[in-house]
Amino acid sequence: MNNIPTSLAEFTAPKEPPQNDASALPEGIVGVFDIVKEYEVHGRMRRVLDGINFKISRGEKIAVLGHNGAGKSTLVRLIAGIEEPTSGKIVRSMSMSWPIALSGGFGGSMTGYDCMRFLSRVYDKPFDEIRDMVEDFSDLGKYLRMPLKTYSSGMRARLAFGMSLAIDFDCYLIDEVMAVGDKRFQTRSFEELFVKRKDRSMIVVGHNLNVIADICTAALVLKNGRGRVFDDVEYAFRIYSTL
Repeated sequence: MNNIPTSLAEFTAPKEPPQNDASALPEGIVGVFDIVKEYEVHGRMRRVLDGINFKISRGEKIAVLGHNGAGKSTLVRLIAGIEEPTSGKIVRSMSMSWPIALSGGFGGSMTGYDCMRFLSRVYDKPFDEIRDMVEDFSDLGKYLRMPLKTYSSGMRARLAFGMSLAIDFDCYLIDEVMAVGDKRFQTRSFEELFVKRKDRSMIVVGHNLNVIADICTAALVLKNGRGRVFDDVEYAFRIYSTL
């Protein structure tokens, strides 16, 4: 921690909700409390996240900043429930999306329409509503009848993004999604997420200060698995730029 600015090193964890009383957990939050994540690497345990804490309530938006290897992608997987933390607690007392534009979990032989039917069953939402949204947003046309293994990475991103928007969530988990696709797709993605859903909570992983400063009211800065939340987003970017 010697190379981390003093303001990042001086981290005070918020009080964790009682672990054995579900009724005591606050309603309408997504919270990460004293999260630790370790992996075994070449026979030794490597700590990727170490005591991470933050929470957001309905309508609040927080950025997650950090250079490559800081632990951002691991944190996203934990928040999404794709992986479990080694220790600590993650509270989700409002509905939360999977990482926007995540295309994992679908077999390569499934068509775009197969993926929509699967989503319809899981979330108990009429297939027609999901289909209309995805067809309109993705602009994939006849390719929705073709298996995913024939898709380019950009086509997969369009399909996954459209399916993410087809379900209404209280909180959206957004991992570098604005870097996907061409300028037109990025503009439309911004409109759908940050304008039409501006009343929703969001956890936004990214590097674009212009976008994040306009959207988020707080930022979690990560380095080497440690982190601190700043209420001043521009100040958080200044800290981030020195790491």
